[in-house]
Amino acid sequence: MASTIAKVVGKPTWQQTMLRIKDPKKSIPFYTDIMGMTVIDTLDFPQWNFKLWFLTTLPKDETYKLTPGTKEAHDYMWSIEGTALELTWNYGTEKDSSQKYYPGNQEKDGFGHVAFNTDDVYAACEKLDKEGVSFKKRPDEGRMKGIAFCYDPDGYWVEIVKRNEANKIPNYFNFSQTMLRIKDPSKTIPFYEAFGMTVVRQKNYGDFSNFFLASSTNVDTSIDYSSLSDDEAKAKLSMMFGPILELTHNHGTEKDDDFKHYNGNEDGRQGFGHIGFLVDDVYAACDSIREMNYGFKKEPDGGSMKGLAFAWDPDGYAIEIIKRGGIEFGDKRVE
Repeated sequence: MASTIAKVVGKPTWQQTMLRIKDPKKSIPFYTDIMGMTVIDTLDFPQWNFKLWFLTTLPKDETYKLTPGTKEAHDYMWSIEGTALELTWNYGTEKDSSQKYYPGNQEKDGFGHVAFNTDDVYAACEKLDKEGVSFKKRPDEGRMKGIAFCYDPDGYWVEIVKRNEANKIPNYFNFSQTMLRIKDPSKTIPFYEAFGMTVVRQKNYGDFSNFFLASSTNVDTSIDYSSLSDDEAKAKLSMMFGPILELTHNHGTEKDDDFKHYNGNEDGRQGFGHIGFLVDDVYAACDSIREMNYGFKKEPDGGSMKGLAFAWDPDGYAIEIIKRGGIEFGDKRVE
């Protein structure tokens, strides 16, 4: 599905997926101690009563020596070539027994899951079992054998996917995907291609199709992904160290003028928040995004944080546009 939309300027790279969390004392250990991620930075905003954690999968032999929340960690995080999981905590939610974030996966929900790859799904599920993790689907349940879905502490689905080759990636788990449902791939795929993403695999399952897109930093430019067989594409996809964006299209939704997915930010359905891209110049990038005519939730000079923006994609998901290198966010720094 070749894009005819002009590229967004400023070398956009997919930098984050944001989920809201109720209790960081539960969610952070789940993603670090169990799923093997590293907290590379934090942004604390006591004036607005919320705090952000940024986690990613680092190569197994890489030791992270920076202190999250410092200027040095900010500089690293806003320049990474990989993709982070941003976990947003609003002060006090952990004390409210009635408070719960919405994990998605009900009728018309857009957000589906995040995923991690591993060498052996069955062994990984035994390991997760011993850690007290609950499951939506175990590897031998349902139609699709060999994959599993567990729950994180907020009830978000976490898919466990087998790598094509064992002992090639030293990490036990690596953050491997974010899944969103889309209405019309003829609009959504070109939108993300304009952000420098490449369709590395697509698969038609009869009543739905999956499109797997990788950011430019995660793509092997020597490969023509469109020429690969599905088995070849699936194998290469499973061995990528960085995550891919999985876009799921249920056939026929594009013909229904009234159909729209929930984007995760509606009252009573808040959980998934947005994905974000780094660019060299937010203002120049937004000028090119504006030509796609999907609009903005926040223009670069809108609101209290100047110099960052939130655009809408064709399905109404919020897309954060952040300056590579970062801006002055007004957070409480760690000294």
